[in-house]
Amino acid sequence: MPGEGQIFYQTPEDQEEFKDQALLQAEAVCQRRGARLTRLRRRVLEILWNENRPVGAYYILDILRDERKGAAPPTVYRVLDFLVEQGLAHRIERLNAFLGCRTPDQPHTAQFMICKVCGLVAELHNEEIDHAVHVAASEVDFTADISTIEIEGVCPKCREAGKGLAE
Repeated sequence: MPGEGQIFYQTPEDQEEFKDQALLQAEAVCQRRGARLTRLRRRVLEILWNENRPVGAYYILDILRDERKGAAPPTVYRVLDFLVEQGLAHRIERLNAFLGCRTPDQPHTAQFMICKVCGLVAELHNEEIDHAVHVAASEVDFTADISTIEIEGVCPKCREAGKGLAE
């Protein structure tokens, strides 16, 4: 059906099943691109995949400080920048947080559905939305390079439980 995209929900079960595969895929992506997935970069990516929600840089920093001396915010931000640049992670601006990308080997833009009740994030890849953004940009003589769309609402699980609905 036109307009449909692939949706990736970040649930604990989903996350656990995908984590090991994602790390192997990240190594392969970096190798193909000539980028180095250092131990620290891999560890930060592991932290992202160990969580069932987007996490902030300081959350990651707290974990790293427990594991190694000298972990500092600039180091974590540099690693996160690398992961985002390589397409291995996404930054969710609204939450000022990061999550692992499920399809790092496929260049793409993504739309994120953020549940305002439980914090679940669904990553949607919808080419029609991408196309509409580029058409709208070109209508005002603008070239869109990067597009991230974040939509807040209520996920199916919370909706079924009657949470987050207007009284």
